[in-house]
Amino acid sequence: MARYQVDGKVVQGVDLLKRRHWAWRLDVWPFAILYSIWLFAVAPSIDFTDALIVLGGLALLHILVLLFTAWSVDFRCFVQFSKVNDIRLATACKIIPAKFSGSKEIVSLHTRRPVAGSSASSAGNTDEIYFDFRKQCFIFSVEKNTFAKLPYPTKEPFGYYLKSSGHGSEAKVAAATDKWGRNVFDYPQPTFQKLMKEQVMEPFFVFQVFCVGLWCLDEYWYYSLFTLFMLFLFESTMAKSRLKTLTELRRVRVDGQMVMVHRCGKWVKLSGTDLLPGDVVSIGRTTGQDGEDKSVPADMLLLAGNAIANEAILTGESTPQWKVSIAGRGLEDKLSIKRDKNHILFGGTKILQHTPDKSFHLRTPDGGCLAVVLRTGFETSQGKLMRTILFSTERVTANSWESGLFILFLVFFAIIAAGYVLKKGLEDPTRSKYKLFLSCSLIITSVIPPELPMELSIAVNTSLIALAKRGIFCTEPFRIPFAGKVDICCFDKTGTLTSDDMEFQGVVGLDDTENLETDMAKLPERTAQVLAACHALVFVENKLVGDPLEKAALRGIDWIYTSDEKAIPKKSGGHPVQIVQRHHFASHLKRMGVIVCIQEQFFAFVKGAPETIQDRLIDVPATYVKTYKKYTRQGSRVLALAYRTLPEMTVSEARNLEREVVENGLTFAGFAVFSCPIRSDSANVLYELKGSSHDLVMITGDQALTACHVASQVHIISRPALILARTKCGTSFEWVSPDETEMFSYSEKEVEELSDTHDLCISGDCFEMLQRTGAVFKVIPYVKVFSRVAPEQKELILNSFKAVGRMTLMCGDGTNDVGALKQAHVGIALLNAVPPAQSGDASSQKQPSKPENKVGKTKKPKPTAESSHSAESVKSITATSNRHLTAAEKQRQRVQKMMDEMNAEGDGRAPMVVKLGDASMASPFTAKHASVAPTLDIIRQGRSTLVTTLQMFKILGLNCLATAYVLSVMYLDGVKLGDVQATISGIFTAAFFLFISHARPLQTLSSARPHPNIFCAYVFLSLIGQFAMHLFFLISSVNEASKFMPEECIEPDSDFHPNLVNTVSYMVNMMIQVATFAVNYMGHPFNQSIPENKPFKYALFAAVGFFTVITSDLFRDLNDWLQLVPLPEGMRGKLMLWATLMFLGCYGWERLLRWAFPGRMPSWRRRQKQAAASMNKKLL
Repeated sequence: MARYQVDGKVVQGVDLLKRRHWAWRLDVWPFAILYSIWLFAVAPSIDFTDALIVLGGLALLHILVLLFTAWSVDFRCFVQFSKVNDIRLATACKIIPAKFSGSKEIVSLHTRRPVAGSSASSAGNTDEIYFDFRKQCFIFSVEKNTFAKLPYPTKEPFGYYLKSSGHGSEAKVAAATDKWGRNVFDYPQPTFQKLMKEQVMEPFFVFQVFCVGLWCLDEYWYYSLFTLFMLFLFESTMAKSRLKTLTELRRVRVDGQMVMVHRCGKWVKLSGTDLLPGDVVSIGRTTGQDGEDKSVPADMLLLAGNAIANEAILTGESTPQWKVSIAGRGLEDKLSIKRDKNHILFGGTKILQHTPDKSFHLRTPDGGCLAVVLRTGFETSQGKLMRTILFSTERVTANSWESGLFILFLVFFAIIAAGYVLKKGLEDPTRSKYKLFLSCSLIITSVIPPELPMELSIAVNTSLIALAKRGIFCTEPFRIPFAGKVDICCFDKTGTLTSDDMEFQGVVGLDDTENLETDMAKLPERTAQVLAACHALVFVENKLVGDPLEKAALRGIDWIYTSDEKAIPKKSGGHPVQIVQRHHFASHLKRMGVIVCIQEQFFAFVKGAPETIQDRLIDVPATYVKTYKKYTRQGSRVLALAYRTLPEMTVSEARNLEREVVENGLTFAGFAVFSCPIRSDSANVLYELKGSSHDLVMITGDQALTACHVASQVHIISRPALILARTKCGTSFEWVSPDETEMFSYSEKEVEELSDTHDLCISGDCFEMLQRTGAVFKVIPYVKVFSRVAPEQKELILNSFKAVGRMTLMCGDGTNDVGALKQAHVGIALLNAVPPAQSGDASSQKQPSKPENKVGKTKKPKPTAESSHSAESVKSITATSNRHLTAAEKQRQRVQKMMDEMNAEGDGRAPMVVKLGDASMASPFTAKHASVAPTLDIIRQGRSTLVTTLQMFKILGLNCLATAYVLSVMYLDGVKLGDVQATISGIFTAAFFLFISHARPLQTLSSARPHPNIFCAYVFLSLIGQFAMHLFFLISSVNEASKFMPEECIEPDSDFHPNLVNTVSYMVNMMIQVATFAVNYMGHPFNQSIPENKPFKYALFAAVGFFTVITSDLFRDLNDWLQLVPLPEGMRGKLMLWATLMFLGCYGWERLLRWAFPGRMPSWRRRQKQAAASMNKKLL
């Protein structure tokens, strides 16, 4: 059967299916035959009771088949569908999602008439075949023989958009509505009953209910009811939590504000929910009745006019973003949403200010900006974030595939034990066959304890809640255990390791001296004018906002900038500069330009990366390169300034000049030098990461020399640095030290050897050479600093690290690092807020009183850690001085509401509700701190989750092996547990598991690493050694007790009667259980030790006290209630001594193994050589 490929990141492949007629389904006709055979052949020929047992077995098999169709998509396909190759015969399809995009699903295939004017309709009248998967539509392409996402008009040439006038007829509107649907977030609100039904249909739950039934048949009523109550309590908590999350998400709607839309040649007023891709609309700032700014209803491309947008809800970037029209862009250039973000208004963001363009041929009737709708509904950026959150709310577990394999390993032992019981039981003809099969079933099912799914969820959810309380939110919880395995941490530089608060130092390069000019009065007039006018600063509600670097330059030269886009010197004598047109900064161009008017003369002012501006100068000064390199080596941020005099022209002609014309033939005006202070905690955080067995890497768009200087300050570089650069002739590459005293010729074969003595740095322009020569995997894994890197290249770096087997963490801001943050195993988007409180909650308690003092300051506001949890805290940017009190009151209300929600959710069983304002479209982890400290928090919690999961599996393994032995070998000798005994044992186990999962991680990261996998020599040797000691203790104790009992007292299959062997086996079993928890608890160096984890310590003391009391027979009534008989005098001391020796033996063995098998840095060099060899084969 052919598997269809799918264009898109969410779906990997599609299998075509045809639904069988109900009578031919494999869960119907085979069982109809079996029931008929039973009715006409089996029932008349055997005893009625035996016939009912056979019928019961058939019914159980039938129920199991029906349940498997609900549990397994593949099994459901096999039973209810037949596979087909011809898409016209298919009625449904099986979706195979990409890795970490969820589980397989079966969805229906639909057909519809192709919309008029579409490519499908022009190709012929064949019906369009499509399916909907997770709120996305995928359409079958006959030409490509594959499925592709429903196309939206997002990749057309700019000329196409500029000609847009909206949908010209009602037919086109109807066709577009059929194709794309309404602009709404449409998902049904599930009820508690429906979610609960989903929970109780889970395989674990059904299995546990089946086990409870078996225990009831063996007359363990109390234990069975206790287990059942615990299961239902947990599942209902999970269902309630999911219901709360989904209800929270349903509150996020497309803003239904009324907007002017150009349809059928005229302007009409429509609701935002009726917008369609291709609609031309008038969009501007509007407020609702409550004074709240309305959000943009869809993703739109600005055709005319410009706007200031607050994108905090999507990216967390608190600085408002300038959005400009596509006027002046090349008509043949194609739109790229990643690259051309400054032309796009994203759905869900808020417009703070807009300026219409009245010169455009299509004028808006209400003075708004003219825009064309690109994407609607779940395809918008907000919709994409919604989908991420919506489909990441399933139950989370750590190491789910490993847990399955581990259970299979335990089942193997259980089957051996059950087989032994069955063989021995069948040898004795007097034994009850019913009791024999029941005991075999109990042995096999005892392998999976009822608390397993609960404990695995708690391990991850405890970390989620701990992170949320630190202002770190996670939309993909399965990544938390990855954080514990991370071995390489990558950091962006500007705004991540260094502060956003730039300091303007002066201008250099104006003469041949290389001296920094700090006296602004001595600056040439033109240089001051370039600094004053070449920027993207803007006034929002009488407050200047924008890039801190540009604000620092304006302050440094002592100019002011007014709301009518005019720069004026504070001192008399200078000429004001009127900005006419801006060409905004683009990361792929590494420059920005403006057209200005000074005394009716037009000029082009440009600034950018020194190496970019160098190629555009008419005359390059002799000391140009030497000068900028001198200051970049010192860690300064250097921008080249240049200008050009333009010929006489009108304002409209100046505005329509193409960017390439404006930014060429320039005259050099000096280098602006800025110091970019490193954040106070960056060096300490990275030092701790390096000391905890992590490799550190910097990936930045800044210049190589600046990057190397900062990297040396924050412990990324500790050895002499070498930078890969082109030779002076430009034909080959060489390694050069920052001071250019050391030089080595470049050879991909010598990179590994070179990396042993030097720290390597490469820049973005080397990437093309590496890809062309197939040396990506031979070079990138050894590099410590990547400079002048474009956003797409950041993704390539992360993918290269992953390909060679590294577990990656990327930390950057939520704007230009999106791709890399998504590609990393652990991506952390840092938003602008205050750093987290260092000493627990004490310091954070003092902060809520401060917000009102910070609202009106000129600097970027820094809301408190608590207030940053609110999506709307960004409004403090735009708060005017006459609204201070209101803002402060609102802030307090939000803090109070958030604290109430946290208190309500902090029980550890339910996952934290991630709200839209807390999550970021940028990455799985969003940290509301302007500091890299959250990397420590996330790795700390990741390691804690890994360690907790590992210790749980070890404890479960030992308990299950002991239980299998007790239920098999000892069961044959008539040894049983009482109902009350089993219940007490279950309560102790559940309490211990709960307390170990709530162990807090230590504040300091250890250089020791946790074991990343369950399957390793340490775990197996630990299990085997401890189990051998437990077994020896158990057998010795029971044999000792047997000496005091007459042989005839022990009868197999009899009801439970208290006797000495039963009493001793129960006591020993409980002692083994407590010893298992105490010995295998993994405290230091990752989590709290037993004395520090007070609930667990007290539970252990209580358990030891309980054993001492029941063994010494202090309270006879208690022992009678527990159905325990008195121990012979000499045996009490012996039992306690043996228990102590068993504990010490297990403890010593475990400590020896932890010393012999420490967690190590994963070996990646072998994988790196394999990846490099594989790439070479592809090139050949």
